[in-house]
Amino acid sequence: MPELPEVETTVRGLTPVLLDATLALVEPRRGDLRRPFPPELRQRLTGARVIALSRRAKYGLIDTDRGDTMIFHLGMSGRWRVDPAELLAHDHLLVETAAGRRLALNDPRRFGSVDLWPTDELVGFPAFAALGPEPLGPAFTADYLRAALAGKTTSIKLALLDQRVVAGLGNIYVCEALYYARINPRRAAGRIARSRLERLVETVHEVLESAIAAGGSSLRDYARPDGELGYFSKQFAVYGREGEPCGCGGTVHRYAEGGRSTFWCPACQRG
Repeated sequence: MPELPEVETTVRGLTPVLLDATLALVEPRRGDLRRPFPPELRQRLTGARVIALSRRAKYGLIDTDRGDTMIFHLGMSGRWRVDPAELLAHDHLLVETAAGRRLALNDPRRFGSVDLWPTDELVGFPAFAALGPEPLGPAFTADYLRAALAGKTTSIKLALLDQRVVAGLGNIYVCEALYYARINPRRAAGRIARSRLERLVETVHEVLESAIAAGGSSLRDYARPDGELGYFSKQFAVYGREGEPCGCGGTVHRYAEGGRSTFWCPACQRG
């Protein structure tokens, strides 16, 4: 599933094509993805000018001068294709600009979504209502994390995946950040010292920024809007490396928790 770095990479890839562009065509090519396309999508966005692109958690935001924002989620297999030579069977939304650029939202599994919401009311969008701070934003600090985790007996791994604690973190990058912070993913979230939380905030920043710079991770169907594959997966320290040697001399292990695989090194992640 595309995670925060993949969505951030997607938004950055769409920006040169869409920013300040007038949308000449917005055409759903089927009735739904995970849920139906907004019935007013074509009418509200055709002729609108894109004034900003951004990201919230794992959602991409495309703001227009009509006061509407198109909110997209890539689901399990979604990606935007830029200037495709031909349309494919799973290109479910077509967008064309007045300058002649073409974008196709491709989603074979159809777990993604497209919504339309008033730009000045985005905080009220249902999926955003209970989200925690952005992990790359100024509100995500050791002090915030200490307060948010106080008294929690759940593991730090599951706590970081809770979108109410921090928005947008996914399984891959939590595994990697905990590894670099040398924190045992099974440790009770409320029992981690502030000094260790400081290091954890740093490693979350470092891992996400490195992943964004690498264009994300190419797992299963994900690719950047330009069609290139992200290569951060080549830098994984522990994720997907069960049984392989760790840099410390130990061995990477895996266990299942909350329906997800956790990869870690018991030799160096003891705290």
